Amino acid sequence: MGTEKTMKSQTLDHIIIVGGGTAGWMAAATLSNLMQGTSTKITLVESEEIGTVGVGEATIPPIIAFNNMLGIDENEFVRATNATFKLGIEFVDWFEKGQSYIHPFGDYGVDFDAIPFYQYWIRSALAGRDDDLSSYSLMVEACRRNKFMRPVKDRPKSALAGINYAFQFDAALYAKFLRKFAETRGVERVEGKVIDVVQNGETGFVTALKTNRDAILEGDFFIDCSGFRGLLIEQALETGYTDWREWLPCDRAVAVPCAKIADPIPYTRAIARDAGWQWRIPLQHRTGNGYVYCSDFLEDDAATATLLENLDGASIADPKTLRFATGHRKKFWNRNVLALGLAAGFMEPLESTSIHLVQTSLARLLTHFPDKRFDQTDIDAFNARTEKEYARVRDFLVLHYTATNRDDTAFWRHCQTIKQSPDLQRRIAQFEGAGRIFEEPNDIFGTASWLAVLYGQGIRPHAYHPLIEKMPLERIDGVLESIGKTIDSSADFMPDHQAFIDQHCKAMS
Repeated sequence: MGTEKTMKSQTLDHIIIVGGGTAGWMAAATLSNLMQGTSTKITLVESEEIGTVGVGEATIPPIIAFNNMLGIDENEFVRATNATFKLGIEFVDWFEKGQSYIHPFGDYGVDFDAIPFYQYWIRSALAGRDDDLSSYSLMVEACRRNKFMRPVKDRPKSALAGINYAFQFDAALYAKFLRKFAETRGVERVEGKVIDVVQNGETGFVTALKTNRDAILEGDFFIDCSGFRGLLIEQALETGYTDWREWLPCDRAVAVPCAKIADPIPYTRAIARDAGWQWRIPLQHRTGNGYVYCSDFLEDDAATATLLENLDGASIADPKTLRFATGHRKKFWNRNVLALGLAAGFMEPLESTSIHLVQTSLARLLTHFPDKRFDQTDIDAFNARTEKEYARVRDFLVLHYTATNRDDTAFWRHCQTIKQSPDLQRRIAQFEGAGRIFEEPNDIFGTASWLAVLYGQGIRPHAYHPLIEKMPLERIDGVLESIGKTIDSSADFMPDHQAFIDQHCKAMS
C-alpha cells in the first residue's frame, strides 16, 4: 500500500498548454480524451489577440487514425472544417519546366512473387516498354479524373479497397472543432497573454505562468504551442535551435486565400517558382495559396506580386508574410516543457507534414508520458526519436530541390550546390543501382512515396531485382497490362469528388 501511495503522489496534477491553434488544441483534445476520469487537470491558455499562422491546411493519411482515435465522425469533421479530400500532391515544374508528376497516397500496382510491383515495371521499362508508372496508381488516376470515394471495406482484394486519402481543411476551423471537443471533456481555456514564466531556481523547471489578466497558473507539465516565439522552450529555457537552412534555404512565405472558381480537385498542388514554390490547396469555400521562397533571391514585395499574379480567383484577404528558419529546437522536450508545432521546429509544408509532426509527437508523448519525476532517460529517448523523424522529413524535402535539371534562375542553381546528407545519398544510390527502396522503422514516407518522388525528379534505376529474371518479359507485360486495366476501370467507377462531398459531407456555408 505504501508503494501505491508513493506512485499516486507522482501523478501529474496539472498540465498547462500554452497557445491554441491547431497544435494546442490537438494536444488538448488528445490528452482530455485519454485522461478522462483521472485527477489530472488540463488547462489551455491563449489570447485571441495573438493570431495563429494557419498555413498548414493540407495533411497526409495518418490524420485519419488521429481523428478515429478521438472518435470523431469524419463527415461531421469535413463539414465543420470546410474540408475536401486529398489523394496526393502534384509537383509542377520541379524537375524541369513543363514537367509535372503526382506523389500519390497509396501503392503502385500489386506485389507478386514476394517482389515489389515496381521492380517488374522497372525491368519492363529498361527493356524498352514506353509506359507511365503513374498509370498504375489508382490515386493518381483518380486525381487526373477528379474522382474520390472512401475505400471499399467488404472487398479486400478490390483495387478500391486500397484507396488512401487525407484532407485539405481550414486550420482555424479545425482548431475550433477540436476546442469544442476538448472543452466538452473538461479542458479549461484561459484567455490571456503569458507575460512571465516562473522557474524553480535550482532545477530550472517551469512552475507557474502569469498572464496579463493577473492570473497565476501553477502546473507540473507544460506544453509549448506558442508558435515561432517558443515562449517556454526558447524564451524561458533557452533551449537553442538547429538551423537547417544550409539544406532548405527558403526562409519566407507569403500566404493569401482566394475565391473558389471551380469544383475542388482532390489533391494539393506545389508549383515551382523562380525562388521557391507556390502551394494551392482547394477547400469547399475557398482556395488557400502561398509562396515559399528564399529571401536571398527574392524581395518580399516581388514574392507577394508573383503570388497575387498566379491566383485562380480574386484574393479575399490581405497577404500575410511569415519569416522562419527551417530546423528544430535542440531539445523538443526540455525539463518539464514539451514543444509542439512551430514552437518545436519548422519544416516547410512541401509534403504537408506540419500537422503530422504534431500528431507523431503526441503519440510519442503518450509512449513516454511522464510523472512528476520526469525521468531523463525517457526524455532523451523522446528527443532522439523526434530528431530522427525531423531529419528524415528534411531529407525527403531536400530530394525535391536537389534532384532537378532546373538551372534557369539563381535560386535553382544554388539548389544544385546543396549537399545531400549521407542517408539521402545512400537512398538515391540504392535506387539508381538496382531500383531498391528500403523503408526505415517509423518512416513517415513509405516505398511508394520515395518511388514517386525519385522517379518524378528524374532519377532512373540502371538495374532491377535479380530474382525477377526468371519471369519472361511477355508474362510481365501481360501482368502490367492487366493491372493497368483494373486501375483504369476502378478510377472510372469512382464518383466525382464534388459529387461525393455533396452527398456525404457538404459544408453548410
